[in-house]
Amino acid sequence: MENDSRDGAPPGRSERARTATLEAALALAAELPYPQVTIEAIAARAGVGKATIYRRWPHRGALMVDAVAHRNDRAATAGGAVPDTGDLAADLAVVLRSVVDELARPEWDALLRALCVEALVDTATRARVLDLVVAPQIALFAERFATARSAGRIDDAVGDTEAFELVVAPVFHRWQLRTGPLDHAYADAVARRACRAMAP
Repeated sequence: MENDSRDGAPPGRSERARTATLEAALALAAELPYPQVTIEAIAARAGVGKATIYRRWPHRGALMVDAVAHRNDRAATAGGAVPDTGDLAADLAVVLRSVVDELARPEWDALLRALCVEALVDTATRARVLDLVVAPQIALFAERFATARSAGRIDDAVGDTEAFELVVAPVFHRWQLRTGPLDHAYADAVARRACRAMAP
């Protein structure tokens, strides 16, 4: 975890300010419509100055990407790895059911939709999303994919990113465009179809 003491604060205090800012951003995103989650509001909730925020994050989009990554890091620490029971489809379904449940939460739905828009219109934000949010998620899945390959469940020609997209992309497409019900039954079906597509 980086220590940024560019504001002249000791590294420990700087890190506390960073964490407070990320937590404040997430809390406000859960309480307010996204347009109201301003740098001013985040600074007030975190108890830091706006200048402290702007020294680390050039704009709200960059801050919110880091906040989402921070949230994901906490979830991974609390046991966010893909389970490995020996049944790949069942293991992936567990994860996809969790994703479906998360996307059903109005505050998380609103935040992720706003970030999608920011990532589409700003290349730097998109790169940040790929680096801080998507890449760590692929890494979590990669561990499970490795054991599945060794067991002959995934073709060696299917890389981790392609496998991740086969599993996750249908859920996010349905979430983004609301093309149909997004529920546990759909999550289970996606997991089964992904396993068939990845099989040797």
